[in-house]
Amino acid sequence: MVVHGDLLVMTGNDSSTQPVGFGEIETARERLEGAGVAKQTPVDRSTSLEEMTGAREVLLKMEHLQWTGSFKTRGAYNKISQCLEAGEVENVVAASAGNHAQGVAVAATENGIDATIFMPRTAPETKVNATRGYGATVELVGQDFQAARRHAEAVAAETDATLIHPYDDPAIVAGQGTLGVEMYEDAPDLDTVVVPIGGGGLISGIALAFAELSPETRIIGVQAEGAATVAASLDKGGPVTLDSVDTIADGIATGGVSELTLSIIEEHVDELVTVSNTEIADAILLLMERAKQVVEGAASASVAAIRSDDLDVTNETVMPLLCGGNLDITMVRAVLIHALTARKQLVRFRVHTDDRPGNMAEVTEIIADHGANIQVVRHDRALENLGVGEVSLVFEIETSGLNHAESITEAIADHGYDVEVTNRASAPPSS
Repeated sequence: MVVHGDLLVMTGNDSSTQPVGFGEIETARERLEGAGVAKQTPVDRSTSLEEMTGAREVLLKMEHLQWTGSFKTRGAYNKISQCLEAGEVENVVAASAGNHAQGVAVAATENGIDATIFMPRTAPETKVNATRGYGATVELVGQDFQAARRHAEAVAAETDATLIHPYDDPAIVAGQGTLGVEMYEDAPDLDTVVVPIGGGGLISGIALAFAELSPETRIIGVQAEGAATVAASLDKGGPVTLDSVDTIADGIATGGVSELTLSIIEEHVDELVTVSNTEIADAILLLMERAKQVVEGAASASVAAIRSDDLDVTNETVMPLLCGGNLDITMVRAVLIHALTARKQLVRFRVHTDDRPGNMAEVTEIIADHGANIQVVRHDRALENLGVGEVSLVFEIETSGLNHAESITEAIADHGYDVEVTNRASAPPSS
């Protein structure tokens, strides 16, 4: 294992030591194909990302178009079906921030058993409602995934319910590995695949599939900076769990990996990249504008990685995995406001002036003459830096971009007003 800044390179070992073999992945695929609960999702080439990254081909694997909006049904269905075949399950419980919840709900309903899903109180309402819509009972517990996970484990220990873990289970890993087989069949000559990492079940299954089918393909794992656990876990020699996470990518905000997934990552994942909230948000917007795809933060992390300075995909055929499309509308708003601010299409400025009739009307007229739309305007008189008889006028306006915004503020200044732009782009708030 060699560390290069934010880039972590692992050396491979003997794959025969792993508790999940390619045979288990093939069996999982047969189960899924027989049930029809997961479809083969398409691949779309992005010439825009090729130009940005220097890659020969960028092939977006569009798993966010899965029926539940993510890959999670693959592992959940494989696990529940395996338990039913062994006569070991009557009802199931699970913990999830959203996508695993929907996967378990679908898998349980299709198999005719009851499911209770424990989700954090902070889970997006759209994911909670979707989980209930797929037939599961949902209970909101705690403020994050780890709290919901502990509660689900306690319920499973006290009852006859079977816990469906989101990643720490060979059957889950094998089910997610079916996606790796599909990615290989989509493009057998891949140089690199890029996979987001939360608890590690997805990348473990994909890495095992490629280890069998195309061992020369490079496997890249991506974590959010505020939820990165793999590098620390590898350094420690065992799973590290974070007390809290800070990321807009709730799908990979598990805050921990398991012994199972960590061991597979160590053997079969070649590099690890971390990406910031800003990089994730920019990738969400880029995929909307250039690829015409709406994906959640976890999915966009793979695109953020190939755009980062820490990963070189020059002249390669690379497949970023868009693993989920369950983007909460409040996060869409946060991303759009961030982007509009960065592009100076949403500008807030303060005008310091005498508090006399006509000043606001004059500034408003200047803005109107320049064809901008005022969203917010207010007087601030209760400020320490204001003298008696002075006022601060705050405007929030929509513009067409940087040049338009600058022409407006310059025109206001030319009329003798003291004007200051007060909003600057920063990372979107974590969910």
